[in-house]
Amino acid sequence: MKLDQIQRIAIVGAGTMGQGIAQVSAMAGYQVLLYDIKPEMLERAQRQITKQLDKGIERGKVSESLKTETLGRIAYSTGFDDLKADVVVEAIIEKLSIKQELFQKLEKLNGPEAILASNTSSIPITRIAAAMEHPERFVGMHFFNPAHIMKLVEVISGAATSTETAKTIYELADKLGKKPVMANDAPGFIVNRVARHFYVEGLKVLEEGVAEVATIDRLVESSGFRMGPFRLMDLIGVDTNFSVTTSMFEAFHQDAKFRPSRIQQQKVDAGHHGRKSGRGFYDYSAK
Repeated sequence: MKLDQIQRIAIVGAGTMGQGIAQVSAMAGYQVLLYDIKPEMLERAQRQITKQLDKGIERGKVSESLKTETLGRIAYSTGFDDLKADVVVEAIIEKLSIKQELFQKLEKLNGPEAILASNTSSIPITRIAAAMEHPERFVGMHFFNPAHIMKLVEVISGAATSTETAKTIYELADKLGKKPVMANDAPGFIVNRVARHFYVEGLKVLEEGVAEVATIDRLVESSGFRMGPFRLMDLIGVDTNFSVTTSMFEAFHQDAKFRPSRIQQQKVDAGHHGRKSGRGFYDYSAK
């Protein structure tokens, strides 16, 4: 599959990442299908995409005509058989077995030219592709949250990913207005492997009673970071962040430096997932 052959992009998963990928794909002129098993997730995604485009208009970065064209290019579906496209991007839960099952179904549904990509932030591409019949057309395409704003996209080749597949996805990311980088296959790839300790060490400081959440964030932000670890976890999703840490902990054979935090586990168990749930390490219910 060459870049100029791509006309239709499908995204599996209408959560925060999925809806952002759908938006940037449609804004770049592609016909987009956003799929989720839950109708309410698709309804929420449609509202959120509209809201984000309206914010773009307020800031002078999006025109009314581009908003109309973008919304007109996105279709929503709960029907798995609708996931036929030139490129299919998966943005679902960070569970290896679930991703493997999904891609086994996707490669049977789509033709031999279609490229299948995962937005996984931590699971090795080779490991996901191990269950596929044609791993050469499978590649990592890792966006960053919020996907409609953040420029970086990691393009990760598994052991069997073809050079042409990786090149096409790199070119696609560039056409979407992103800054793609090629990465070799390893748990967490580049960014999440480096950034994991930003969160893990912040949580260890909290666990040890050295300082409170707000104090840790203020200290980190005063040193030049735009957000401290806890504000950033709330933005990304405490549950999502915990899932990535857990995945990397397992991928690195329980290396202690990647140990998930008991405090974060408790937040997830309580449903305190950050901004999206109204409460995480901070309370957003009154905002």
